[in-house]
Amino acid sequence: MKKLPLLLSILFVCLFTGCVKEPEAQHTSYETITLSRENVTAPVSWSAAIRGKGDVSIVSRCTGTLNEIRVKDGQRVKKGDVLFLIDSRSAENALVHAQADLQTAIANRDNAKLEAESNKELAEQGIISDYLLRKSLNTLQSAEAQVSQASAAVRDAELRLDYCTIKSPVDGLVGNVLPRVGDVIAEGTTLTRVAGVSEMEASFSLTESQIHALVSEFGNLEEVIKIAPPVILRYKDGSEYQEKGKITSFSGIVDQRTGSVSCYVTFPNPKGELFSGMQGTIVMPFEWQNAMLVPLTSVVRIQNKVLVYKVGADSLAHSAIVEIEELGDGVRAAILSGAEVGETIVAKGAANVHENDRVIW
Repeated sequence: MKKLPLLLSILFVCLFTGCVKEPEAQHTSYETITLSRENVTAPVSWSAAIRGKGDVSIVSRCTGTLNEIRVKDGQRVKKGDVLFLIDSRSAENALVHAQADLQTAIANRDNAKLEAESNKELAEQGIISDYLLRKSLNTLQSAEAQVSQASAAVRDAELRLDYCTIKSPVDGLVGNVLPRVGDVIAEGTTLTRVAGVSEMEASFSLTESQIHALVSEFGNLEEVIKIAPPVILRYKDGSEYQEKGKITSFSGIVDQRTGSVSCYVTFPNPKGELFSGMQGTIVMPFEWQNAMLVPLTSVVRIQNKVLVYKVGADSLAHSAIVEIEELGDGVRAAILSGAEVGETIVAKGAANVHENDRVIW
């Protein structure tokens, strides 16, 4: 009976002194790749906002009662078409008064001219003094200035009258018509917008690395505009717009909040298929030189960080923060920083790897 406590003591000692053998660590097989550099051309895509290249706000330039609305929401208009008519009676009266003032000024100038010519002859004959001659010439000069001033007042009145007839400055589509007939419209009131639809502009953002790659390849942004390949516009449903676009400009300023540069592409819109406010995707072939390419299955995204798992000579996986740029094909990315040529990383199943896992490849 005394042997049982002894046996239990021996078993207890064995448990805590290694008599019981620990299970071996699990080895996991992963596909890996060794990083290298290569040149590749791949489509790159960006989200883009579309607007009419000739979009304009229609703003009243006079004050008055809105008498007539000649368009409706979404109506297609031509440049010069009448959109709104504002009560013009006050402007017409102002023009009549300005024209009358001009006629008075012209008559005064003519009288002053006759007097100056007469005084010149009298002065030459010694009948009047030079003082009276100079005074009449000054009166003529003042009368001519009054004619110029009255002429400018007539032109201003004509403009004010013309402002009562509001026309479209571009070909396009009318947006929401905001006022109603009978409203008193103040100068500066926005009445609607006309979206120019003959050409449409898509704007999107390029990262600093993409801008650097373009400049490295073409020399400068002006050359990019000249020789960049046509770009494709893809609708939200995945279909493609039939017309190809052309890069027309860059903002030239890096947005400090996003670290990006705005790029603008112009698309012809002969059938009116594109509308202001649409969203789409710009797709452009992009040449990556000396790119360190990896499959997207090799990267792990954790909040705002991107990780890969490097495999060292000891076969242990160690995470590393990298900066990547996706190629746009949905399959590959280029590592911009955080890894070196010759290093080995887990190529597939990186999301299942843990720090210090032993990797068999």
